[in-house]
Formats: sequence, structure tokens, C-alpha cells
Amino acid sequence: MMPATLPTSKTQHAFRILLGLFLLYAGISHMTFRRADFVAQVPDWLTMSKDFVVLASGVVEMLLGLSLVALYRQRVWVGLVVAIFFVAIFPGNIHQYTEGISAFGLDTDAKRLVRLFFQPLLVLWALWSTGALKALCQCSKC
Repeated sequence: MMPATLPTSKTQHAFRILLGLFLLYAGISHMTFRRADFVAQVPDWLTMSKDFVVLASGVVEMLLGLSLVALYRQRVWVGLVVAIFFVAIFPGNIHQYTEGISAFGLDTDAKRLVRLFFQPLLVLWALWSTGALKALCQCSKC
């Protein structure tokens, strides 16, 4: 069974808080000044309203950001959920690249392609900073 918490370093703690604040900011931007950019990124194959997807994912991002900051004792589980969230929204980044959609200052195919490589880094950031990566490695030895 995976533990809810494992010891983490001060550096991991700082990066967990930073990621939480980043997600909180991103969630707020979904609702306000970046809403149109996020709507443009939603894949056409989703059957829900694009605006609803943006608003819902913004709420989820805010909750995840707050959870990273506040739920210290559950940080391993929160890290796993954040990592899963980053994987779940990756199709939006792929859609932006394949359809050549300019948003967030990504106005060339090269910039949009480079962005695709940052999503796995966000997954690793969430797993490492919360101790979830260590927990997953320990569970794989079970």
C-alpha cells in the first residue's frame, strides 16, 4: 500500500509549494484573462462545451493548487492526482500543436512542439516534489 506521506527535502517542499501556486494562478487565469486561449486549446472531439471544459479544468487546477499547499499529510496522493491531471490535459497541448493554434504566445509550430516536451516535466515535478515518485518506486518493489 502506498503511504500518504514520505519525508521530503526542503527543496522538494519549496517546489511543491511553487507548483501549487502555479496551478492556482493557472486556474484563476482559466476564469479570467486567459480564458480565450484555453478555449482555443480544447480539442474538437470533446462533446462538451469548450467553455465548460475550460471553467471546469480551471476549478480543478485551483483545487489541486490549494491541495498541494495545504494537504501536507496527503501530499503523495495529491502528487499522484496532479500528475494524472497533467496527463489528462495533454491532449489539449497536442491539439494546439497539430492544428497550429496560436495561444499563450505559442505562434509557431516550433514553439508549440517545444511546449509538448514540458508536460512530462510537469508530471515529474508533481511526483518528485510530493514524494510520490519515491512512493511509487517503493511500491514497485512490493
